Amino acid sequence: MLYPTADAWRAAPRKKVLVFGMSGLGKTHMAHLLRGAGDWFHYSIDYRIGTRYLGETITDNAKAEAMKVPFLRDLLLSDSIYIGSNITFDNLSPVATWLGKPGDPAKGGLPMAEYAARQDAFKQAEIAALLDTAHFARRAKALYDYPHFICDTGGSICEWVDPEDDHDPLIQALSEECLLIWIKGDAAHTQELIRRFDKAPKPMAYQPEFLARVWQEYLSENNCEEADVDPDAFIRWTYAQALAHRQPRYEAMARWGVTITADQVGALTSEADFVDLIADVMTS
Repeated sequence: MLYPTADAWRAAPRKKVLVFGMSGLGKTHMAHLLRGAGDWFHYSIDYRIGTRYLGETITDNAKAEAMKVPFLRDLLLSDSIYIGSNITFDNLSPVATWLGKPGDPAKGGLPMAEYAARQDAFKQAEIAALLDTAHFARRAKALYDYPHFICDTGGSICEWVDPEDDHDPLIQALSEECLLIWIKGDAAHTQELIRRFDKAPKPMAYQPEFLARVWQEYLSENNCEEADVDPDAFIRWTYAQALAHRQPRYEAMARWGVTITADQVGALTSEADFVDLIADVMTS
């Protein structure tokens, strides 16, 4: 690890960490807490995806929808209005909206071929954004003189690595640059995440093999065709399976760094709490 002992971690004049785990367990809360302390640069993978790698694609998709409305079409063609994506650290909805859901077009669904293509584009964008971590860590120090750095990853990071491979290029590069921190949830957290998702389902990125399997299972179990699928019903049905699919992948990634719990993250109130927590788990 980048910091082999608790003493090395505490004494390090420059602390660089990368946080991963299921969405909703506290990654962004931790990043905001540290950024608010004043000495930490917050690098958001999802923000980088939405602004650098998929920004034009997301905006073009919004324009394509606007072009279907005659009133807006005329204004766009005459350059009378401008359509842009207002992505912020706290509002990443444009990325999720573009990613979409498969199924009945009358309910906002995408054809599976288009959905799969967007999934692949997101995968490539996320990998590229993750590989930008070292660049932003250097930039944070050289340009802004931030002594510390936190990389706030998306929940799908575990889909693009092989954590059992000691030479996986992506996770190896990340572990050489930052201390990897897994935020682990328990069964109660999982049930709460499922409850929240059922209330407000939102698009997710899936490993291609997993998506192909659950899509065929859903069509078979519901005896329906692609165009008959209720998009929200499909992603609700898929969510719990996706969490179960990701859990062992996160656990395998944990060997590359340290593990903390969602409850521990929720109890953090200061930068000092965070430094102490990481030191404590290194010695336990």
